[in-house]
Amino acid sequence: MSQLSKDFLWGGAIAANQAEGAYLEGGKGLSLMDVATAGKKGVSRHFTDGIQDGTYYPNHGGNDFFHKYKEDLALFEEMGFKCFRTSIAWTRIFPQGDENQPNEEGLKYYDDLFDEMIKRGMQPVVTISHYEMPLYLAQKYGGWANRQLIDFYLNFCKVIFERYKGKVKYWMTFNEINSVVFMPEIAGVLDRTQEDFKQRSYQAAHHQFLASAKAVQLGHAIDPENKIGCMVLTLVKYSLTAKPEDVLLAEEKMRYGTFAFTDIQVRGHYPNYVKKHVEREGIKVHLEPGDLEEMKKGCVDYIGFSYYSSSAATTDSNVETTGGNLVSGVKNPYLPTSEWGWQIDAKGLRYILNRFYERYEIPLFIVENGLGYNDQVDENGYVEDDYRIEYLRQHIIEMKKAILEDGVDIIGYTPWGCIDLVSAGTGEMSKRYGFIYVDRDDLGNGTLKRSKKKSFDWYKQVIASQGEDL
Repeated sequence: MSQLSKDFLWGGAIAANQAEGAYLEGGKGLSLMDVATAGKKGVSRHFTDGIQDGTYYPNHGGNDFFHKYKEDLALFEEMGFKCFRTSIAWTRIFPQGDENQPNEEGLKYYDDLFDEMIKRGMQPVVTISHYEMPLYLAQKYGGWANRQLIDFYLNFCKVIFERYKGKVKYWMTFNEINSVVFMPEIAGVLDRTQEDFKQRSYQAAHHQFLASAKAVQLGHAIDPENKIGCMVLTLVKYSLTAKPEDVLLAEEKMRYGTFAFTDIQVRGHYPNYVKKHVEREGIKVHLEPGDLEEMKKGCVDYIGFSYYSSSAATTDSNVETTGGNLVSGVKNPYLPTSEWGWQIDAKGLRYILNRFYERYEIPLFIVENGLGYNDQVDENGYVEDDYRIEYLRQHIIEMKKAILEDGVDIIGYTPWGCIDLVSAGTGEMSKRYGFIYVDRDDLGNGTLKRSKKKSFDWYKQVIASQGEDL
């Protein structure tokens, strides 16, 4: 087996709203995730109407990356990161979201952050909207269900494309854009009790597709060097049995859960199966003249995606279920399960890489992968996380097979939460993914001290050996 290219981007990934904290510093406005409560294993977070006294909001503090980014980037450099994925908090640039002029203090913060990354040999990989948006846009305009958000978003994109030209090359328009179907609240579509909730969710999806396509065109016009991708969560489903109904159901769940979103953004149009699905749901998505042409002109350059686990599918309702990234599924008897009920399946990564590449033949970028675990730390802040090393080792082996044996074009690999941060799904700190331990608990207590886990030195040797020394 030959080696990976020297250009392969090894790194790690975080999101602004889960890590930065400093939720009201530097002129920042309130984001949707600033009103997301803390949940826990088996208990979902919920969004409150503004900030309520006596309620703990974990994203307010994050892991304090806002103040500690130099210290954290120094640790990433020590591991040998070639790239680092983060996001730009929309509310640091436009506190309400609908202003004409950006907040200079917010722009300056990301200038300093990207300069520090570049100085330390890392390419910034930037998600423009990562599970957050200005709370004001959700409350005043109804979130992405309102077409006006396209212009607000494009104004945001124009400002950051121009400001960070020459610093940022790799962009993604929306994090896990298919989450608009599973959790429309992320798109500012609130209040599930309303009769038109599903209608508004589908309309929000159309507006995000259109905004993404226009952002791709804008980004290419401002800097032809820009590579602008989509980002989806992957719903990998296997048929629980050889029953044809189960096979078709697994395929249908993958098609509507993942491929519909990549088909639209890579090919630039709504496939017939999507049109039929919307028709069956009795939904009327409003399109304006020119929308479909804009989508066709704004096809993405690459597919960024998250992969953590897989599950099974069956028409039999009397089966055991399992957890997953926003979406649960049927338990696969052949796979082990993580503490949070996610099934560990490294071969599923090779499977989805091949499915994507055979379907589209454009570059892929694994921008999230990892194991959430309630790490036990010793008195020196050390975590012996052999379970995480084994998880990542197996996934890297399968990624290498996809590249070297199957010929899949992969830009890079950025494991999720390379430093411990607030979980998007549960709001917990105890659901840890990092190579670096952060001393903060689920109630926000702790010193925020950083310390290296066993996986830190392991990943360092993986990168230094180009994935040979696992």
